[in-house]
Amino acid sequence: MQVNETLNDGLKRGYTITVTAAELADKVHEKLLEAQPDIEIKGFRKGKVPLAILKKQFGQRIMGDAMQEAIDGAMKDHFDASGDRPALQPEVKMVGGETWAEGQDVVVEMTYEALPPIPELDASKVKLDKLVVKADDTAIDEALENLAGSAKAFEDRKKGSKAKDGDQVVIDFKGSVDGDVFEGGSGEDYPLVLGSNSFIPGFEAQLVGAKVGDEISVNVTFPESYGAKHLAGKAAVFACTVKAVKEPKPAEINDELATKFGAADLAALKVQIAERLEAEYAGAARAVMKRSLLDQLDEMVKFDLPANLVDAEAAQIAHQLWHEDNPEVHDHNHGSVETTDEHKTLAERRVRLGLLLAEIGRKAEITVTDAEMTQAVLAAARQYPGQERQYFEFVQKNPQMQQQLRAPLFEDKVVDHIVGLAKVSEKTVAKEKLQKAVEALDEM
Repeated sequence: MQVNETLNDGLKRGYTITVTAAELADKVHEKLLEAQPDIEIKGFRKGKVPLAILKKQFGQRIMGDAMQEAIDGAMKDHFDASGDRPALQPEVKMVGGETWAEGQDVVVEMTYEALPPIPELDASKVKLDKLVVKADDTAIDEALENLAGSAKAFEDRKKGSKAKDGDQVVIDFKGSVDGDVFEGGSGEDYPLVLGSNSFIPGFEAQLVGAKVGDEISVNVTFPESYGAKHLAGKAAVFACTVKAVKEPKPAEINDELATKFGAADLAALKVQIAERLEAEYAGAARAVMKRSLLDQLDEMVKFDLPANLVDAEAAQIAHQLWHEDNPEVHDHNHGSVETTDEHKTLAERRVRLGLLLAEIGRKAEITVTDAEMTQAVLAAARQYPGQERQYFEFVQKNPQMQQQLRAPLFEDKVVDHIVGLAKVSEKTVAKEKLQKAVEALDEM
């Protein structure tokens, strides 16, 4: 078996792999000998079928297997010896193609782009600011008011009062299309909060100003995308009777409110709120620090990038942005999406940082544990209420999905590793400054 270099240009590599006819014949003979004890053919006892007959009956299939094994083995030996790591699956094609005949040497061409050598990172030169925000009394009081608002009750307004946005009206209603009452369009004593947008667009606005005892015809049009196809796009009239008009009354901020949210008393609830707020601030501050780290790494470490990886990433970015601009399109039957210089620049950054973080993680022997993966799968499964088990089983059977969940876990662990080696300065700042820093992330 011979491996000869045909291309060495930057990261591009090309080789011819030659498997001689004799080597291939030996491989076939070896596989026939392995299979002989388990084969039984009419007229021969099990394990006693002559090799000549086995070769005649199974030779072609075994020839293909032997050829593939020989080529795969030669490729593995080459990568082990050279230390090359292909950026993507190598392209392999047989020289001569369909003209090859048994008894001839097998020659294949293998081309690929190698992953580049990654320079060492001196993490001590990385300087980061860790923004720290303390939960002050104003933030805690604001959070308490929001909790009280979420626990609000509704009390009857004075007799004759008109309903306002935010009020709750209790109504009986009956809907009809073209004069015919439709199934599911009626209700009694229904509590509807005006401005909640829980009913068909335009419905609630027509009840603003209503009083108890009013009978109102609400005219609306079902959206074209409405779930019930027989009603989609249809004009409808709802005959409504207003039975009560109630104004919202936020819950009082006291120990009773605290117990509703699982705290022993108001003081304990304030402690819980402070801890939650500071955890949120810490998460936001980490995102800001991570962006700063990645920006510095992108400037500090430069190396050649595999063109095929950059092109693939640019195409993916262009496709993703196209769907963001065209949210009504949910499939991929929209033709090709052209990549721009902006897409390519972003792709180069992503590929560079991805390769760098992967190499740092590899050298530091950073791994994602089974327990961490399980937690990630469980967290993702919560997005599908009632189908958590099916999602879990889907991920178990789908290596690509597993990689999608593992990649961000690995990246975060590598980022934490670098941060641990960098020079980090803690800076206590106001919540507003942290908020501006977070908003700036979306503008980049």
